[in-house]
Amino acid sequence: MIVDAVIPAWNEAEAIGLVLDALPRPLVRRAVVCDNGSSDGTADVARAHGALVVSEPRRGYGAACLRALATLECDPPDVVLFLDGDHSDDPAQAGALIEPIRLGRADLVIGTRTLGAREPGALTPQARFGNWLATRLMRAFYGVRYTDLGPFRAIRWEALRSLGMRDRAFGWTVEMQVKAARAGLRAEETPVRYRRRIGRSKISGTVTGSVRAGLAIIGTIAADVLRDGRLEPPRATR
Repeated sequence: MIVDAVIPAWNEAEAIGLVLDALPRPLVRRAVVCDNGSSDGTADVARAHGALVVSEPRRGYGAACLRALATLECDPPDVVLFLDGDHSDDPAQAGALIEPIRLGRADLVIGTRTLGAREPGALTPQARFGNWLATRLMRAFYGVRYTDLGPFRAIRWEALRSLGMRDRAFGWTVEMQVKAARAGLRAEETPVRYRRRIGRSKISGTVTGSVRAGLAIIGTIAADVLRDGRLEPPRATR
């Protein structure tokens, strides 16, 4: 089974080399780092550590992910592994996320930080609240039980393409989970370790970033519910 890693990165020069070096080989065929307008040499460090580097100057987590995925179109993998470039996710656990897909048990696997071991201060109070609220909304409207919106995740390539991902900002992870629920994809969670990131968070590290991310997450769910005209939760697909 061919696995490619996608790593969006914005000013992660201190961490990106550590992340790339820790990816399990040969489990992961290649790593695509999308430089999202960095000014600290992130792209150069990523290339030096063996990554294929692409650029997306328009800021946004989803924008970076979409740009990286476009690069994979010419030679797609069987599975895409997503993780952050700030060293908070542990790449050594990639196998645990991929295994349910390899066994044919799941199409999407979310690494849940809330059920895994966390370093003190790694998951901020605002991030924990955002996860709690979003997962409760998804349970109410889609009948699925998630505990996290964690960025560390794996999904079958064909399943991902079928979702038609569009979000270019903070709503990327919840959009994937909402669309997977609506499409009836088989989804699982597996506990993962979560560390304090290297450097300051661009989202939960600031009040403005936290508010924008929260609004984007809630807005993504609300927009999908309104578009679908859903008044009652569907039968659970998990």
